[in-house]
Amino acid sequence: MTDDKLKGPKLLAAALRNRKLGVMLAFGFSAGLPYALLLGTLYAWLSEAKVDLETMGVFSLIGLAYAFKFLWSPLVDTVRLPLLERFGRRRGWLILAQSLLGGILISLSFLDPHSALGWFSLLAGIGAFASATQDIVIDAWRVDVADETATLDLLSTVYQFGYRIAALAGGALALVLAARIGWPAVYLGMGCAMLAVLCITFMAPDTPRPAAARGEAPLRQPGELTPHVRGFALILVGLLWAWALATVCTFMVESLSNEPALRPNPTEFLKRYGPLIVIATVIVPAIVAAVLVFMKASGRHILTAASPADGQLGRIMDHGYSALLLPLAELVGRLRGAAVLVLALILSYRITDSIWGPFALPFYLDELGYSNDEVAVASKFFGVGMTMLGIALSAWCFAAIGRMATVVLGAITAAASNLLYADLASGGGGLDLFGLLSGFYWLVGLFGADDRLARLMLAIAGENIAGGLAGAAFVAYLSSITSKQHSAVQYALLSSLTFLVGSLGRAALGEGIEVHGYAPIFILTASIGVIAVVLATIEWARQKRALNISPEAAR
Repeated sequence: MTDDKLKGPKLLAAALRNRKLGVMLAFGFSAGLPYALLLGTLYAWLSEAKVDLETMGVFSLIGLAYAFKFLWSPLVDTVRLPLLERFGRRRGWLILAQSLLGGILISLSFLDPHSALGWFSLLAGIGAFASATQDIVIDAWRVDVADETATLDLLSTVYQFGYRIAALAGGALALVLAARIGWPAVYLGMGCAMLAVLCITFMAPDTPRPAAARGEAPLRQPGELTPHVRGFALILVGLLWAWALATVCTFMVESLSNEPALRPNPTEFLKRYGPLIVIATVIVPAIVAAVLVFMKASGRHILTAASPADGQLGRIMDHGYSALLLPLAELVGRLRGAAVLVLALILSYRITDSIWGPFALPFYLDELGYSNDEVAVASKFFGVGMTMLGIALSAWCFAAIGRMATVVLGAITAAASNLLYADLASGGGGLDLFGLLSGFYWLVGLFGADDRLARLMLAIAGENIAGGLAGAAFVAYLSSITSKQHSAVQYALLSSLTFLVGSLGRAALGEGIEVHGYAPIFILTASIGVIAVVLATIEWARQKRALNISPEAAR
C-alpha cells in the first residue's frame, strides 16, 4: 500500500523523479509524431505537389489502421519476435515499430509524391500500420509498468504531454520548416527524431511475460472449458475478425490502386459495412465471451480431468484461444453486468469532439472566412498550448479529486465546449461578451490579434482545454480497467471503439451540416455529450459501490 503521507502534491513530486515517467514522455512523443506526419501534415505536402483532393481523400484511408488495430493486437501481445525477444516483451516490438517508422519517414523524403504516388502510398500505409502497432505496445507498456508512484493517472498524463509535443513538432513546426528547407528535409529530420527515440526505448524498463503467455497455465486442466467448446468459440470469433480485417484491407487496396472512376465510395462503404464491422469485431465476440464465462461459472462443458493437447493442431487452438478470447473473457468476467455500462461509456465519451474533426478546417476557412495564417496561429500554435494546459489541469485533478471525478469533469467540459462553437457559428455574441469582460481580448490584442481572431482563439481555447482534460482522463480510465495479463489486446480493443463510432457518424454529420448549418449540429453534439456525462457519473458511483468506500477514500 502507498504511504498515507504520500498523496496529492507529494505523490506528484515523487513521481516526477521516476524514470518511468521520462520514458513515458518519450513514448508519447514517439506515438504522436508519426500520426501527425502521416495523417495531418502529409496532406500539405501532397497539396503542394499538386495531388488532387479526391486522391488525398482516398489517401486518408490509411488512418483506418488505427481504428482496427485491435484485430492484430493479440499477435503483438503473444508472438515472440526472433532476435528482438531478448530485449523484452514490449521493448522488442517497440524497437521493430520505431525502426520501421524512422526508416519509412526517411524513405519518404527521397520520393516525389506526384510522380511516385504509388510507392508513396504504400510506404505511408505501412507506416500507419507500424504506428498503430506501436500504439498497441505503448498502451500495454503503460499498464504493465504502473506502480504506486508512477501511477496510471500520472503515466497517462505524461503520455498526453509527449503526444501533444509531437503534434506541435509534426504540425506547426513542420509547416514552418517546410517553407524554409522543403518537405524532403523536414521528413528526413523527423525520421531521424523517430530513430533517436530508440535510444530511450533500450533504457526503458520492461515486464516479463505472465505465466499464461509462457504456456505455464495450460487450458487442459480440470475446471477449464472443454476443447470442443473453446474451439467452436475460437473459430467463430476468428472468422468474424478475419472477415472484418479482409474487408477493410480490400477496401483500402481497391481505393489506393484504382483510378478515381473505379474507386469504391467511402461514404457508402462506411454506411453499408461499418455497423456490420462493429457487430463482427466487438458485439458478437463480447457476447461469445460472456457465454463462455457463464458456462465456466455454472460448471457446464468443463473438464473433469486433465486432457493433454492432441498434437500440433490442439496446441495451435489453445494458443489461439489464449490470444483471442481469453482477454475478452477476462474483461467480461471481471466487469460482469457492468460491461454494458463500460462499453456504452467508451462509445460515447469522446464522440463530441472526435466526430466533427474532419469538418474543423472547412468550418474555420469556408464558413467563417478565416485565412490559413489565422487558423495556423489559433489552432496549431495557440491551440496546442491550450491542449497541454488541459492535460496539466488533468494531472492536478487526478491528485486533487481522483480519477473518476476527473473523468466526469472531462465529459462535462467536452460537451460544453461544443456550445462555444455553436455560439461562434451564430456570430460569437457570447464569446465576445466573455472575452471583453474577462480581459482575454485585451490580452491577445497585445500580441497583434484583433477581436475577430481573438474570438476564434477563445473558442479554440475552450475546446482544446476540454479536449486535453478529457483525453488524459479517458486514457487513464481505459488503462485502469484493463488487466496487466491481457493489456495489449484489451486496451487496443477498447480504445478503438471511439474511433469506429466517430468514423461511422461523420457521413451523417456532414449531411446534417449541409441541411441545417453548423450551429444546430454543434448543439446536437453537445446534447450527445450529456449521455457521456450521465454514464460517467453512473460508472463513478458503481466503482465507489464496488469498493464499498467513502468518497474521500475514493480519491
